[in-house]
Amino acid sequence: MVADRIRSMGTAHWLSLFGVIILAWSLLFVMAVPADLRALSRLYGTGFWEALCNVTLDGAGYARAVLMWALMAAAMMLPTALPAFATHDDLGRQTGVAFWPLALGYLVVWIGFALAAAALQLGFYRLGLISAIGDSLSAWLTAALLLGAGIYQFSPLKAACLAKCRQPLTFFMQHWDAGPFRNGLRLGAVCLGCCWALMLLAFVGGVMNLAFMGLATLIMVGEKMDHVGRYITRPLGIGLILGGVAVLLGAV
Repeated sequence: MVADRIRSMGTAHWLSLFGVIILAWSLLFVMAVPADLRALSRLYGTGFWEALCNVTLDGAGYARAVLMWALMAAAMMLPTALPAFATHDDLGRQTGVAFWPLALGYLVVWIGFALAAAALQLGFYRLGLISAIGDSLSAWLTAALLLGAGIYQFSPLKAACLAKCRQPLTFFMQHWDAGPFRNGLRLGAVCLGCCWALMLLAFVGGVMNLAFMGLATLIMVGEKMDHVGRYITRPLGIGLILGGVAVLLGAV
């Protein structure tokens, strides 16, 4: 049924949506720090990155970090939102409700997340908890992020948000009278409730690490699929908790 709704999306919507996704991943590829440079940073220390400040947080500043997180959100979250977008587009074409206010509301939420995540990254960097490229330097921070994300997988809030994402038709029918922009805000908030903890694992997997972002995107897409997600969420939580415990044991 979801596949039918996705197929019902108009050409303009598909071109716009995938254009944004492709652009976001392309810009992330350009901005990403290659693996060989990451390896060299371990040999030469922070001074190596000071010579390459155009790609690091300290040289680029908060604005560039916000842009980076916004691009990450677009590249990773838009694919997970496809069923919801398709459902709204299908309902909207039947009732004369525009699609773009929904997309705008969704965008507002994730820009807000980008602003907060960039501030968190800058704070972690100034405290010496992460490197200039966003990789965790603290076993305690790594363990806290893994344990926090793992425990959140079992939380009622996570379950409630996933339930809404997995049943977009029911979600929109409950709130249709609120209008597309407010529903976009609501959809963005629900999507954020599903994924914020996994997104923050970028500090463990490596901010601007394309391999991590690709894997995380596949996991988050799978979690939001009704018949697949139930086999991902809890096992993933167990794995994250075990990983956090292993890091803690290694730190003591």
